[in-house]
Amino acid sequence: MDLTRRKILTLGASAAVSAAALTAGRPLKALAQSAERIKWQNWSGGQSCLPEARLAPGTTGELAAILKEAPRPIRPVGAGHSFTALVPTDGTVLSLDRLSGVLDADAEKMTATFGAGTRLGNIGKALEAKGQALINMPDINKQTLAGSVSTSTHGTGAEFGSLSSYITQLELVTPGGEVLTCSPSQNSEVFEAARVSLGALGVLTKITLKNRTPYKLTRRIWSLPFDQMMEEAESLAAQHRNFEFYYIPYSGMCLAITHDETDEDIRPRVSTDDDDAVMTLKALQEWLGWAPSLREYLIRSELEDLPEEVYVDTSWRIYPSERGVRFNEMEYHLPREKALDALKEVRRTIEENNIEVFFPIEFRFVKGDDLWLSPFTGRDSCSIAVHRYHEEEYEPYFQAMEPIFRAHDGRPHWGKLHTLGADDFAALYPRWNDFLKVRRALDPEGIFLNDHLRHVFGEA
Repeated sequence: MDLTRRKILTLGASAAVSAAALTAGRPLKALAQSAERIKWQNWSGGQSCLPEARLAPGTTGELAAILKEAPRPIRPVGAGHSFTALVPTDGTVLSLDRLSGVLDADAEKMTATFGAGTRLGNIGKALEAKGQALINMPDINKQTLAGSVSTSTHGTGAEFGSLSSYITQLELVTPGGEVLTCSPSQNSEVFEAARVSLGALGVLTKITLKNRTPYKLTRRIWSLPFDQMMEEAESLAAQHRNFEFYYIPYSGMCLAITHDETDEDIRPRVSTDDDDAVMTLKALQEWLGWAPSLREYLIRSELEDLPEEVYVDTSWRIYPSERGVRFNEMEYHLPREKALDALKEVRRTIEENNIEVFFPIEFRFVKGDDLWLSPFTGRDSCSIAVHRYHEEEYEPYFQAMEPIFRAHDGRPHWGKLHTLGADDFAALYPRWNDFLKVRRALDPEGIFLNDHLRHVFGEA
């Protein structure tokens, strides 16, 4: 069985770039009246729509003009890596691809300003040329910066918050076309709301992040039994800059991943065909779903014999994982003190009920913050993510998982599948009503609300 560590670890999907812009040089009215609509769908294929218009402004002026006359509802779109229905609209899909790049860097303050449509994967090298680096980073780098902060996307590390927590200033074009500069001292309430906004306040055009000097990381990957991981997870999180782990269902084994700063010479990762691993796990599910003990024996034997893997590179090359197999995902953020117990229950529920699962379950640590709609607000957290192959029905699996997450006071990732509505969120977020007040003041007509967001905000 060809099941290497790298193949197991890098399990998910290479992101597709959202369809691009589309309308350069064409009058908005002509576009809006076009008989042919172009389908939009997200990366997994689980969300789609046929918008009346697909637009990509290149300046804030163009954007302000678009907002005045574009077909409603208007929904900003990045890389399409959200699994919830944040984008679908029969009005206007608004790409930020032309609003990208490093626009400014302040060496003294160690900050940099980016066009909101900048892909995370394009930040590292450009920022390094300015003598800076992101403090932390998610493991998928295909998303836009605007999409990432709007959903409170995160990496891992007990001392590191989500990307949104590093925003020092932003520029927002309101539904009325007004360009607002927002910071703790300027339009402060809008700033508080806009750092995690689901794209419901207007359109982010510029984002300034607090950064640091460039650095290298040693990435270490090794396997250990599930019970041992449950005993050591907290200490590993305390000992290492970044720590996360994956549980491989029906194996009794975990894969641990750590990052630590280093001055060692670069030893880059070896390029491999990572998609084979997830398909191997899928095949084992299909062949041996009737024999979970044999399935566990085969996977566990392979994992127990895997030698430790270590490599060194610049931070922006270490963080991301290439994912080539598409999936749908549910992810909840739980209070740190409750998360390991929740994972034990997740494992028990899957394996005692012989639920057909082959994707590894991800477990990450995230520092708490004070952002109004951040799932990490007010508490240090751990994230548990479950995945379903994109061709498989995900509802039964996620329906079995979500009650566990909710029973342990979890909050869903805004870009990952969940079933919660406005009443649920009002109970989960202390500043929920403050956010709604700002949203209604900026967008009283709800031109940025599609059906999904009307449900989320209770404005159906």
